[in-house]
Amino acid sequence: MTRPIGYITNPLVRHSAERDPEALAKAAQDPRAAMVILAGDLPILQAGEPGTSLLPHGALGRLPAHREQVLLGTLDDRPVVATLAPPEAAELFQDDPAFAAVDLRSIAVRGLVPPEELGMLAMAKSLLDWHRRHRFCANCGAPTEAAQAGFRRDCAACNAQHFPRTDPVVIMLVTRGDRCLMGRQPRFPEKMYSCLAGFLEPGETIEDAVRRETFEEAGIRVGAVRYLASQPWPFPANIMIGCQAEALTDEIAFDGEELEDARWFTKDDIRRMLEGAHDRFLAPAPIAIANLLLREWVKE
Repeated sequence: MTRPIGYITNPLVRHSAERDPEALAKAAQDPRAAMVILAGDLPILQAGEPGTSLLPHGALGRLPAHREQVLLGTLDDRPVVATLAPPEAAELFQDDPAFAAVDLRSIAVRGLVPPEELGMLAMAKSLLDWHRRHRFCANCGAPTEAAQAGFRRDCAACNAQHFPRTDPVVIMLVTRGDRCLMGRQPRFPEKMYSCLAGFLEPGETIEDAVRRETFEEAGIRVGAVRYLASQPWPFPANIMIGCQAEALTDEIAFDGEELEDARWFTKDDIRRMLEGAHDRFLAPAPIAIANLLLREWVKE
């Protein structure tokens, strides 16, 4: 059975309508609370088969200090609190074999925690990264303070309220008959090709973003576009909007800057890539929505 794509399962009850000023303080002091600790960008895991990112309340006592906290929600009525610690705090856990500091991508690829925890970690990482980057008001420049259980920052100087952002990205499998278009960026692992993708711009529909990005990156004109699935992608805070698009032209033209190559692949190519049996090319990792788009197309 194929493992589900990463970060899509989140069983937390968010309590978004109940984020009163005292909710976070009460949860953080609750001895039953589960603590999700990020040392900079690295989640702290408790060892196991699999391990877990839901640490006991006492784990917070290992930290001499921490920054922002967020009440993510509850899991079986147990509060789950995310805490941002400085990057060097990872060293406080590295000497204990019961704990490990691991980057979020590796956690997903290696299956180091149950799949349902990946969504919680994605939520925690995106929110805490937002706090780290937005400690000053974009309106007047004054320092801001976390509010609404960590889901808002308030400016006392000008009364502005700031909310976490999620940046939408279109990712599309462009097909023409029995072939699909994929490209590779220089940062990709050797031999790997993936679906084209790009940020949705202000005032733009999802369909138009798919058409624009495909033409800009590969010179291919696109007609019909349909939505298939989405995936939170916490690097740092994106939502991947997965689409399938119908190409109207065949000739590929790319500038070599964003893509180092782009080409058409047959369904047989894709099947072998997904099976790891192709002698020249590799498919995207199973945790990525691009892998799902390819699998769904091959099944058609």
